[in-house]
Amino acid sequence: MYYLRLIGHFMRASFQEDAAYQANFVINLLHSILNLATGVLGVMVLFGQVEAVNGWSMPATLALLGVYLTIGALRSFFIGPSLEAMAGMDGEVWTGQFDFTLLRPVNKQFLASFRRWHLFSLFDVALGLGVIGVAVAQLGQTLTAARVLAFLAMLVASVSIVYAILLAFAGLTFWSPGVLFTWIFDGLFQMARYPVGLYPGWLRLVLTWVLPVGLITTVPAQALSGALSIEMLAGSIAIAGIFLVGASVLFQVGLRRYASASS
Repeated sequence: MYYLRLIGHFMRASFQEDAAYQANFVINLLHSILNLATGVLGVMVLFGQVEAVNGWSMPATLALLGVYLTIGALRSFFIGPSLEAMAGMDGEVWTGQFDFTLLRPVNKQFLASFRRWHLFSLFDVALGLGVIGVAVAQLGQTLTAARVLAFLAMLVASVSIVYAILLAFAGLTFWSPGVLFTWIFDGLFQMARYPVGLYPGWLRLVLTWVLPVGLITTVPAQALSGALSIEMLAGSIAIAGIFLVGASVLFQVGLRRYASASS
């Protein structure tokens, strides 16, 4: 309960900070609508020429796009703002502002991960879920309780993988403070916009089991369409757990390397 109360305080403080710049809300709103429009238009153009691509129909691909938008919005909502603030030449590790995180009597990984929120991203979450809802209606299949549970489990696993990857990059910041490691993730995450089955076999394996950005969106979409096997569901959840543990260890090791601005 203590940490939940802290999250509540963090959210209120972040909202007050965002509300001070009302123009940013309008800009973010226009960016969200443009991002949605270009994504949906791309799917419509593609399936205006063919009925299916490597087993993926238009509704299934639209569901994947909705998952992609939702995961990206959740990243902007509560994962990215804190962890990405650590990296780069203006980042907290480089400038020494990370000292204030270390001085607080709270778990350092928790504080580094969840002290900043971007509440305007909830609008993007709603847009992503809306696309998923439209896609499910177009699938023309009964959405059973098992599919819903599998989808929710994979959504949690996908968010966990995104958090683990960004936490690992935040840990690498302690070795190279001025480098924006998140740029690497941004490039990789763009590949999650498309079904992992569209990529060549070797790249498909890499994007599923090594750098599982394809797994982040493809598997939840498969859960909605009923194409997800129990083995893939279990394997995906196991990968999420492995990534979380590995990223936490890397962050803790990097944390011990941090030299404060006053040292």
